Amino acid sequence: MAAADSSENSARRYEGDACVNSARILAFCGSFFLIAMSPGLCMTLAMSLGISIGLRRTLWWMLGELAGIALVGSAAMLGVAALLLGAPRVFTAFKFVGAAYLLWMAWRSWHSPVGGLAATSQATPLALCMQGFLVAVSNPKAWAFMMALLPPFIDPKAPLAPQMALLLSLMIVIEFSALLIYAWGGRGLSEVLLRRGQAQWLNGIAALLMVVVAGWLVLG
Repeated sequence: MAAADSSENSARRYEGDACVNSARILAFCGSFFLIAMSPGLCMTLAMSLGISIGLRRTLWWMLGELAGIALVGSAAMLGVAALLLGAPRVFTAFKFVGAAYLLWMAWRSWHSPVGGLAATSQATPLALCMQGFLVAVSNPKAWAFMMALLPPFIDPKAPLAPQMALLLSLMIVIEFSALLIYAWGGRGLSEVLLRRGQAQWLNGIAALLMVVVAGWLVLG
């Protein structure tokens, strides 16, 4: 009889933990989705690249950006971010390298043929991946944000590795979905302007957005 009661209590405890975990996961997904969809630095650049090089080639940039986000999230969970935030010179170096590359791409986009995508489309897949990675890891606000967002959704009584894997997977899926929406919107805008015979706006818009992101990166 005692064994049966113990088994029943364990089952109830398991169901209660499952409900708590499900609620925690849903809350995390909702919070991160709203944040990812906000017009931040990465989303602005995704739209710019959607305009200048199209959705398909922007996927290479997204791959690097997602790798950077995964690194930032992992470091935040492990507490490494707290140490890096105390080393501003590291971030300063990353920020200026990333901003310089963005300004160079903006200059090439501005001077490319009207309505043409030759300037930024010449970037190799590796260069696009590296650009996305640099933008993701060189923003101190992203590190501080991850340090604030992730801890409340981690259960200290449960194993850390499975929770990290689940949260990182959800982050990557949500971030990728948001990047796709912004890049697709940029590509759609370019198609509208081309149909209306206003192709001269394309390179200017793409270059301006890259300059905005570069300034955002440095001043942030």
